[in-house]
Amino acid sequence: MKEINEILKAYSQAKSEGKKTALATVVKVEGSSYRQPGARMMVTEDGELTGAISGGCLEGDALRKALLSIHQKQNKLVTYNTNNEDDAEVGLQLGCNGIVHILFEYIDEEVSNNPIQLLKQLELERKEAVIVTIFSLKRNAFQIGTTLFFRKDSPVLNHNNEVLNLISDVKEVLKTKTSVVKKLQEENDNEALIEYIKPSISLVIAGAGNDIQPLVKMASILGWKITIGEGRATHATKKRFPKADQVSVVNPEHFLENIVIDDQTYFALMTHNYKYDLVVLKELLKTDFHYIGILGPKSKFNRMLDDLLIEGITVSEEQMKRIHTPVGLDIGTETSEEIALSIVSEIKAVASGRIGTSLKYKEGKIHDEIHYGE
Repeated sequence: MKEINEILKAYSQAKSEGKKTALATVVKVEGSSYRQPGARMMVTEDGELTGAISGGCLEGDALRKALLSIHQKQNKLVTYNTNNEDDAEVGLQLGCNGIVHILFEYIDEEVSNNPIQLLKQLELERKEAVIVTIFSLKRNAFQIGTTLFFRKDSPVLNHNNEVLNLISDVKEVLKTKTSVVKKLQEENDNEALIEYIKPSISLVIAGAGNDIQPLVKMASILGWKITIGEGRATHATKKRFPKADQVSVVNPEHFLENIVIDDQTYFALMTHNYKYDLVVLKELLKTDFHYIGILGPKSKFNRMLDDLLIEGITVSEEQMKRIHTPVGLDIGTETSEEIALSIVSEIKAVASGRIGTSLKYKEGKIHDEIHYGE
């Protein structure tokens, strides 16, 4: 979501300055590639780039293709064969050992539900959604482009009625939370990137000490939504945490007020105040929380369990699986910056369904597989 949010901000700025734009989207990958289907980059007519479609090797040529799309006011699909290190077609040394198909879409403001308008729907609610992009690998074929937005219990938005027959596939993607590329049964050889998009991670931190500052900075770089709550008015200030979305002085009993809890919400209890953390934990145990990280040794958590038990509160086996303490990955941390890196890494691993081991020992591909169906 961070990339999409940055693209939307850049588009708003470009529009206010009267600049024409194009959107580049990776729609299909064969073999290996630095970015996977759904990666996006926006280009303005004066050459400003926002987002990325590769590790930097394709952006130069992609800029030229995007400017051509803007000039001709047409969508275009370009294929880069990165298997060939001496790629004569684009004059680049790529070496990613894959074929990358990128769709360039001219953003026409007069078209209702154009690609940017569809992407904007993601900002309206903290709910998962699906976006459909139709493309064809056939040379000189008409490219429909980003054409449908779907969110459960919301109206379907689209600018091409032909794609409405994909709704059953769209609902399946929303159910499985897995993007797919599907060939359409049409004479024009169209394919559809049916992309699952989940909300940004919401990191809710109990604590506003100095060790929270590097954590906020790192989470902000990743585009996470950051909420800070703490009992000390001298510490919980926006001035100390300019990158946080919300900073408030709050008693532990009211810590969860106005906080939306979903499966993208991650809590970190880091006040260094045992009683404060204990009360927040007690309140969280009443909710359907997804992740709680607690700073401190296991002896602190064991004491918490004993104190909760005295109050008649038993932490269930399922809840224990979602509580991470000591918080963070075991990477040998000492400083507050290193601890922040450890915490951010663990949260990212949990969010991705990974266990945080070295890629050296991973079998198979680095990226999650995109299913290619008929």
